[in-house]
Amino acid sequence: MLDVLVGPAGAGKTTAMNALRRAWEAEHGPGSVVGLAPSAVAAQVLADDLGIGTENTARWWQNHLIHGTTFEAGQLVIIDEASLAGTLSLDRITHLAQVAGAKVLLVGDYAQLQSVDAGGAFAMIARDRSDTPELVDVHRFTHAWEKTASLELRHGRTAAIDTYLAHQRVTDGDGEAMTDAAYNAWRADRDAGLVSVLIAETHEDVTTLNARARADLILNKTLNPDRQVELHDGTAAGVGDTIITRRNNRNLRTLTGRDWVRNGDIWTVTAVGDDGTITIARDSGTGTVVRDDGTIRARRRGRRFGGSIVLPASYVAEHVDLGYAVTAYRAQGITTDTAHVLVEPTSTRETFYVAMTRGRHSNHAYVTLDRADDHAQPHPGDDPHATARSVLYGVLQHSGAELSAHETIVAEQEQWGSIAQLAAEYETIAAAAQHDRWATLVRGSGLSDEQAESAIESEAFGPLAAELRRAEANHRDVDELLPRLVAARGFGDADDIAAVVHYRVERATARPAGSGRTRKSARLIAGLIPQARGVLDADMRAALDEREELIEAHAAAVLDTALTECAPWTKALGMPPNDRRRAATWRKAARTVAAYRDRYRVIDDSPLGAPPESAAQTIDAARARVGLEQVRALERAEEPRSAGRTPGKHVPGVSM
Repeated sequence: MLDVLVGPAGAGKTTAMNALRRAWEAEHGPGSVVGLAPSAVAAQVLADDLGIGTENTARWWQNHLIHGTTFEAGQLVIIDEASLAGTLSLDRITHLAQVAGAKVLLVGDYAQLQSVDAGGAFAMIARDRSDTPELVDVHRFTHAWEKTASLELRHGRTAAIDTYLAHQRVTDGDGEAMTDAAYNAWRADRDAGLVSVLIAETHEDVTTLNARARADLILNKTLNPDRQVELHDGTAAGVGDTIITRRNNRNLRTLTGRDWVRNGDIWTVTAVGDDGTITIARDSGTGTVVRDDGTIRARRRGRRFGGSIVLPASYVAEHVDLGYAVTAYRAQGITTDTAHVLVEPTSTRETFYVAMTRGRHSNHAYVTLDRADDHAQPHPGDDPHATARSVLYGVLQHSGAELSAHETIVAEQEQWGSIAQLAAEYETIAAAAQHDRWATLVRGSGLSDEQAESAIESEAFGPLAAELRRAEANHRDVDELLPRLVAARGFGDADDIAAVVHYRVERATARPAGSGRTRKSARLIAGLIPQARGVLDADMRAALDEREELIEAHAAAVLDTALTECAPWTKALGMPPNDRRRAATWRKAARTVAAYRDRYRVIDDSPLGAPPESAAQTIDAARARVGLEQVRALERAEEPRSAGRTPGKHVPGVSM
């Protein structure tokens, strides 16, 4: 009795739920649909949208334990924003519904932000079920291109970056410049009468932007700073300020008792008291009332009815923020005219996707290039020459979604068996195994003793060693090559001799040894990773051989899976030749493309994905491109013989 409805941002989940509510109540009677949501604000939105009784999941469970609240047979329990619900919470509620004979519908989007508690259940259920309905038409955006681009962001497809760049929706620069640009654009939209949201990655940035917005409002006489209260983050709130309440408190209610203070509610301050209390009020159209005790009266944004709520000074001091700028978590679930998003190298795909889908008319990213990245994995944001494109590429590659326990095990197995991991291990072992060999070669290359030791101690020695390994894999005689390159020119006042030698080796070995028919194929593992040769240590050699076998096997498995599932990118491979020898060549070249995709986590439909973002990836992309061209050449050569063949599903296996 559990179903799932998945919908991307702006796909009309509310419309679908309304239609379902009407259909369900037509069969089971009025009141047979109830709603739950992980937060009180989301529960209230669900109640307003569907006209049903709702509660947040934590409160409902508390009521169950204390008062015995439960479900009834024939009820439909809609849990909205289910991706934000913890796994334990969902398990408890669905179990009780099953016992009562009620049906549970989980509604949400696994590509958006998830629970701060142990989560991942919604995503696992949605992915594992073959019958999960998913809304595919996005209605929110004014521009048709943005509908498509938002879906590409949702799936982490890096081609979306070029789309946003082409439509001038991305700006990059240092942190201070981007903060200024985002703030000024947001303020211009607000001044023009648009509903706009300013989204930042960190709470520190949010606080800074909030303080700046308030200072500007004071300067232009919109706010009067004479009466204000200090907030927990060092900012202050006064009459006219936009604030956010950050903690549920059902004891703080309107005079009518119809509403109460929720975590995430946005209000406008209308009065400030000397004792630090605040009175918040719905927009009832009766005007502002200033109390004798100096309380703040705030008007709830976006509501047509309401009343006043007094916030005690203790609540104001601990649980109230200014509400001009917000994090992506605060922004999820809202829709505005425009959105201005500060993007850090530490941002995740989910926060970026949520932030860039809030605005109907436009969503603009301001990408910070000069801030450190604390991801565990290498990331384009670490590059001192980073661009908006390279940072956004890394953001889309970095998913922050929490996995279920089962999915975590699978993901860990895939990670440790991936070509990226195995190649890193291979290259680390190769560097250690060949260090003494390359050091000996450098010492005997014609450099002075001082120059040789300086080169070996340099940070550039590692890249030089890797370049020598690549040259040897391309059938170069490195024992002859290095002394020749050292003797060719002096080093003058070079700061880093190893870096200079690395450059010379790279230039001299840009092409494989030989030419024409005498050219030999490079000795590459899965078409990408240069083999380490001349390793004498038996244990090191065994470790390298083991990883080479694993890399080749994994590349073959990736290709076979893609062919079996008819992955879109395999269309570019065409049909394998009938001739067994040509088929083997075709498969080897196709395996290089598959290995490249796995190593660099390419998920685009195009075979090689977005342009490479690092020197190492550029080299591998060139190798994969050669493999792709070879595959296509084999297919063209086969065409005259296979005019009668019908293109169809590739069949992987040893027959190729």
